[in-house]
Amino acid sequence: MGKEKACLLWIGTVVFAFSVAHAQSPQQIIQQVVNTEHAADENDHSQWGYLEEIHKPKEQVLQRVAGTQQGNVQLVIERNGERLSASEQRDLIQNFLRDPRAQKKQISESNHDIQQIEDLLELLPVGFVWTQTGATATETFLHFEPAPHFHPPTREARVFGSMAGDIVIDNEQHRIRSMNGHLMREVRFGGGILGKLKEGSSFSLEQEQVGPSLWQLTAFHLRLEGDALLFKSISLQEDDERSDFKPEPSTITLDQAATEIMSQPEIAVF
Repeated sequence: MGKEKACLLWIGTVVFAFSVAHAQSPQQIIQQVVNTEHAADENDHSQWGYLEEIHKPKEQVLQRVAGTQQGNVQLVIERNGERLSASEQRDLIQNFLRDPRAQKKQISESNHDIQQIEDLLELLPVGFVWTQTGATATETFLHFEPAPHFHPPTREARVFGSMAGDIVIDNEQHRIRSMNGHLMREVRFGGGILGKLKEGSSFSLEQEQVGPSLWQLTAFHLRLEGDALLFKSISLQEDDERSDFKPEPSTITLDQAATEIMSQPEIAVF
């Protein structure tokens, strides 16, 4: 063996040994991801505008959203396949601006969703058994199954803790790129009297980086088949896709957001 080959072999052995010594278990990987997601939720106060397409069984909406600290201004472009006129768009926004109860309701629902996400993130390291199914230089692929001895503290945790699925992790920033899960068995509440969710009910979500160390949810799909309504602010069947993210000033008000969103020529001509 030549000196060059011997040197390369030695370097490769050292690198491999170093990698093994510092390798994380799947459980450690997911804990690091959860910690990063929690920190991002606490420290990210950015506001974003985006295009949103929502599909529900009885309603389809295409809208432009402008985010503020006081809530979101939504300019509805199309509803159920029909384009709204400029006056209809303006009336909907003005009605929202004049309705403190609608604003409070929107913020309450948003906070409820955020808290549910926080609660479910907490379950990831403790409620599931994790295995690594693959990896590239940029991504790690994990599979999860319900942990056999986990006792879910809430009804939502009981549903989520009965799921199996997969997650894709960004290696550089330790963020969730995508995640999907499905119920492995029927979940009953009160012996079925209070409701049930059928085996195969599922969800999936995707996140993308929209700025330096800033990530946003870009897609969410929900299919909950059964008789129990667990999530107050979303329907049992929903597809939500978001794109064309644009940063908003952190101090933008509802009135300013409304003025901005109604002046965008690609959305509506006034």
